[in-house]
Amino acid sequence: MKFELYTEENDNRTVYITGNFNNWNPKDVNYQLRQSDPNNYFIEIDSQILPSDVEYKFTKGGWENVELDQHGNITPNRKARKETNSVSDIVEKWRLNWGPFKDEFFPIAEIISEEFYIPQLDRYRKVWALLPYDYYVSNKKYPVLYLQDAQNLFNEGSGYGNWEIDKKLSILAEYGRGDVIVIAIEHGSEERIKEYIFDNDNIANGSEGKKYIRFITDTLKPFVDENYRTKKDRENTGIGGSSLGALISIYSGFLYPEVYSKLLIFSPSLWVEPNNNFPVMNFRVPFKTKIYLYGGGQEGSKMVKRIRVFEEYLKRWEKKNLFDFEFRTSINPEGTHSEFYWSQEFPRAIEWLFYDNTENPVEVIPQQKSIKN
Repeated sequence: MKFELYTEENDNRTVYITGNFNNWNPKDVNYQLRQSDPNNYFIEIDSQILPSDVEYKFTKGGWENVELDQHGNITPNRKARKETNSVSDIVEKWRLNWGPFKDEFFPIAEIISEEFYIPQLDRYRKVWALLPYDYYVSNKKYPVLYLQDAQNLFNEGSGYGNWEIDKKLSILAEYGRGDVIVIAIEHGSEERIKEYIFDNDNIANGSEGKKYIRFITDTLKPFVDENYRTKKDRENTGIGGSSLGALISIYSGFLYPEVYSKLLIFSPSLWVEPNNNFPVMNFRVPFKTKIYLYGGGQEGSKMVKRIRVFEEYLKRWEKKNLFDFEFRTSINPEGTHSEFYWSQEFPRAIEWLFYDNTENPVEVIPQQKSIKN
């Protein structure tokens, strides 16, 4: 079957076709289109591979670079019967690194407190809440994700850039997958390393991770549950971060599995625990815990290797009936230890952790109408 594509948006990105014939893999080298001229592409697919009713979309290498209509909106699945043998399509626009971002779907960023008291450490910290765009006109309750290093998550002006989670949450909301409250805790600047190191005085003299974890679990979470419409149970509570923020989130999940069921772990600083000596609570019935692991191939020679070793430890703990793990590991060969790559991964992690499905966004009815006037 021959698929032909015309698009006026010409750039250097490779065009792929994805669909119900390749598990909706948006960057499958076996389904790369050939270019006949600057605006025309084609691919011929063996009909034996295709189902009778073909559903498909075009991408430029990922869901962050998927096709859009002329107004920048999500397009429904394209559909064709295999027996037609040939189809011709037009793509008006393409996403570029998840953009464009629509203002009407942006989360509501609120400062919970400029100086939220941490009784366990006797200090204060700025804490944010990012609420779904329709929070104040709905009566829904929402799952919650606690994230470390708020300075690098969505605020412009960070010295390291930021994850742009406000933009990424707007994209998820547009797809109907933005019903998550994010609680973002700013790091303690010069106290950051001590707070994110659990119990290793060789790394941080006077490590304070135990107390920091108790702050989020015993102090901050009850406050959030009391003041926002949250789903309080463990099935709807996650924690995460990057680098040392990812490391302390691993500890949080392992020490309080009755509280957290979802861990977002980006580029974890596993060098602090090279032997994976994480304290693991022993419960009579193991808790089911989802872990999204991400690492970049350019983060140093040992990042990916340590993640793979960590995976093996997860499997061992599972065999010992300490946990019931479900984990997904994503490795970007080009990824460096930076906010840009964590930003790219964030929507995929949210979707898998909270929406219990693959990356395929095409199953969802587009949310094109804004509730704002």
